[in-house]
Amino acid sequence: MAEALTEATGSPPILVASAPDALSWLPGLRVEPDVVAGLGALGGILTAVDRVGPALCVAWDMPFVPAALLRDLAVGLAEADAVLPESDSRRGLEPLCAAYGLACAPAIRAAVARGDRRAIGFHADIRLSRLERAHVLQYGDPGVLFFNVNTPSDLERAEALCRPG
Repeated sequence: MAEALTEATGSPPILVASAPDALSWLPGLRVEPDVVAGLGALGGILTAVDRVGPALCVAWDMPFVPAALLRDLAVGLAEADAVLPESDSRRGLEPLCAAYGLACAPAIRAAVARGDRRAIGFHADIRLSRLERAHVLQYGDPGVLFFNVNTPSDLERAEALCRPG
């Protein structure tokens, strides 16, 4: 994931994490703690936009997102406040692999003020663009591209996906 972000943007990614040991996770990365504690993924998006400006955000545990897909998301910010790829997830979109513009910060704060802490809770307040599933499929199966490694069995599956053949 870090390599794909670096390739897509031309600069090293920033790790948004409030964990005390975050500096040791991938040495050399700039680490930014959440600007508002306790918001989970939504807080990570807010922090990225607050600290970086327009930002590509990818969950730390998504190892199969290619740089070309990230570049396509970033290009979409010319016409929208956020660009999310369509997927097979329960939401139909991947908010933790997306491009977010400056208008997202006030929209996120407004969503939090009304008690909505969902990673998609602010979408009605911005110009949202979808990278269509047909386009995403150019880069692979969305079930693999946006696969999260959260458990030991997920790690086993990820390792199996990395093996040739």
